[in-house]
Amino acid sequence: MLGNAAQKSTRDYAQAKAEAGDFYKSIGNVRCPALGGESVYFTSEGFNHLVYKSGKKAPRHELVQIMRFDLLPKAQELLEQTTTFQEYEEEYRYMPVNRRGQYRRENMLVRAWGFIAIIRRFRLKVVVEQVGNGAKHFHSVIPAWKTRQYRDIKLIEMMPTGGVRYEDDEETLKNATQGGVS
Repeated sequence: MLGNAAQKSTRDYAQAKAEAGDFYKSIGNVRCPALGGESVYFTSEGFNHLVYKSGKKAPRHELVQIMRFDLLPKAQELLEQTTTFQEYEEEYRYMPVNRRGQYRRENMLVRAWGFIAIIRRFRLKVVVEQVGNGAKHFHSVIPAWKTRQYRDIKLIEMMPTGGVRYEDDEETLKNATQGGVS
């Protein structure tokens, strides 16, 4: 199974990515009670988002990727058990859409649900997206993140690991207990 991100080095990156890829493919889809029992599909788009920043333009730091890979089992567990979502967002995006075998750009309604929980004493957020009337799919998993709320910081401080201790690409991995509240 996937190991602890804090114990892996960049030398283990290729192995971690391969293990995570196999695990990710084995999930396929899960039924999410919070979405009325609908299936959430784990597509290649979701895995690519774990590896790359938006649009496959730049890869995330290897340690960031390993940490996200390690969160996949917890993300699956969260989606299978949660009965509520904490965030919901809708927006229109001008994006390529396949219409009868041809891609053309259209405005599409994109819905996103955010599920936040503490799984085995680790705080995480899972994002599920739906484009238009398509299937709901896993988009991302995010670890304990920086927050301005005292109660949230207290939860992270009480974690056995003290939160995540790597630097990140866009503050995803900032340890909320280091440097106080911003």
